[in-house]
Amino acid sequence: MSSTTLLRNGRIIDPANQRDEVGNVLIVDGRIADPATVTSRKNVEEIDCTGLIIAPGLIDLHVHLREPGQTAKETIATGTAAAAAGGFTSVICMPNTSPTIDHASVVNLVQDKAREEAAVNVFVAGAITKGLGGEELSPIGSMAKAGIVALTDDGRCVQNHELMRRALEYAKMFDLPVMDHCQDINLTGKGVMHEGYWSTLLGLQGWPSIGEEVIVQRNAQLAELTGTPVHCQHVSAEGSVHILRRARSRGIPITGEVCPHHIALTDEAVRGYNTDFKMNPPLRAQSDIDALLEGIADGTLSILASDHAPHCAFEKEVEFDHAPFGIIGLETELALFLKILVHEKKVVDLPKLISMYTLNPARLLKLDRGTLSAGAVADVTVINPGLEWTYDKTTTRSRSRNTPFHGWELKGRAVRTIVSGKTVWSA
Repeated sequence: MSSTTLLRNGRIIDPANQRDEVGNVLIVDGRIADPATVTSRKNVEEIDCTGLIIAPGLIDLHVHLREPGQTAKETIATGTAAAAAGGFTSVICMPNTSPTIDHASVVNLVQDKAREEAAVNVFVAGAITKGLGGEELSPIGSMAKAGIVALTDDGRCVQNHELMRRALEYAKMFDLPVMDHCQDINLTGKGVMHEGYWSTLLGLQGWPSIGEEVIVQRNAQLAELTGTPVHCQHVSAEGSVHILRRARSRGIPITGEVCPHHIALTDEAVRGYNTDFKMNPPLRAQSDIDALLEGIADGTLSILASDHAPHCAFEKEVEFDHAPFGIIGLETELALFLKILVHEKKVVDLPKLISMYTLNPARLLKLDRGTLSAGAVADVTVINPGLEWTYDKTTTRSRSRNTPFHGWELKGRAVRTIVSGKTVWSA
């Protein structure tokens, strides 16, 4: 039986088609259709979107779903349920699972599990090196054939520059971008928070900004040498923004993303030793936040993401030095970015923010998503940009609760998430 849904009277923002207007979006059998044909169709489900934004389905290209092997923290089912509640129709899962996603068989395992249990689309990133060990390249060709959309050793950084060069050369053969967690471990050592005033005052070992900046510079030079697109994950440091700006102005194929916690919080938040404020890269100084905002405003930083990193409560309930890095973020990231970038700081307008969640990641990863063009897969996010609400971590659909944003008053959120024409979440 044919399925038809009409989203009526919403503000349609579709950056891929430079569209920003009030109108209707028609979905027929899981695809976007011409709304003018609605009168010829029967049994149409109508959804009033007056005062709401109708956008292409949002994409988060930096998510840890923890499956296989770490299902006490998260599963594909719970992680994608959280994604749906956050307004995301597609996520790219990171390979630091157990076993590592460093072989076609593990790629296939995740894909099969996602087909059975995922609430949203799950695309797979394969590991650059076997076991994330940074010593031997993974079988990139077979993983590409299995359907990975990118390569990354996220959570770790390939320290050997020659090996990273070869990884980029192989990635280019298979038309894959490389995403990199930028951290020189020789400079960061055992640092657990940003190196600066607060690390000194609190007696915690510092993680200096240069530990990120050195690798961002390395990646810019290797991207120029090989011509392979390199995407710098969770950019946090002022110097990194300057490096990316210069590189991009020269046409080097390098991009960067920002996570909400890196513009919502400074390293002062660590003063209570709460491990929910421990992340990698760490929360940094206000000058770094200012640089990130400037980078978002001028397009140097072109993608928004969560780095959703769930952990069990008992793992975080230890001394700050010993707690794992990372926080959950799928359900709060859109609201935080709306609050900070659009409502408070007015760094970007709504069309640009939506492009950073749709058009830009889709282009980087060559996904057939991120658009409301006729015939496209009907992945749609409906957003109430002015909705005021309070985040309560006890209601999260994630399996974990490690967030610094419990009790925060937020403004704006997704109110309906549609994947292939089917509503998978609604407020």
